[in-house]
Amino acid sequence: MLEKKSTESSRRKNDRNKDSISHPHHIKKLYGLKREEILRRLKEFKKLWLKGKDEEIFEELAFCILTPQSKAKVCCEAIERLKEQGLLSRGSNKEIKEGIKYVRFKNKKADYLVKARNFFLNNGMVCIKSTLSQFKDTHQCREWLVKNIKGLGYKEASHFLRNIGFGEKISILDRHIMRNLKDLKIIEDVPESLSKAKYLAIEERMAAFSKEINIPLSHLDLILWYKETGEILK
Repeated sequence: MLEKKSTESSRRKNDRNKDSISHPHHIKKLYGLKREEILRRLKEFKKLWLKGKDEEIFEELAFCILTPQSKAKVCCEAIERLKEQGLLSRGSNKEIKEGIKYVRFKNKKADYLVKARNFFLNNGMVCIKSTLSQFKDTHQCREWLVKNIKGLGYKEASHFLRNIGFGEKISILDRHIMRNLKDLKIIEDVPESLSKAKYLAIEERMAAFSKEINIPLSHLDLILWYKETGEILK
């Protein structure tokens, strides 16, 4: 009986601790500590779009194609290997598959990457900036990417747009973020899958929460990612 009471007491204590670190006040406090670092990271993203070459923009697209159900660091390392070997711009499906061998679902993702590269090729050169520059609205651009680039869902397209400086009005709803949204009681449960309607509905709730606690949406994404992983990556 004493053991049962002890176990229940420990569980309640853990629940209280979890509620404490998931309280909006804690998020705001954490943001205060990391705000400058987040601003620097977002400035880097914007600089990439303003001064980066087409090849560099495509690198971010390729990275986001690799990320589903794979760790960000593993995907970063895979992109660096492809770049070093000159395979990102000219590698065959087989060569790219070997270059991303530590990424989950490497066969499909190698195929997606080659198809995305071919989609933006013009006279043998990747021309992605001029294509994306036609869109004046981030949501329209995201819709276009989801429709035309195989391997990109709303999460991946949002991730790509944020990483090239257009994350002000969109959310990257990965498992890390949605677990935090559940803990913050913004959503009831973490859905097993996300339809377009469900993604946009949760994104709207997250946007409302960002206004409520006065943390810009793109900043909120990074601080929740940091809270979950201990890093402000990309």
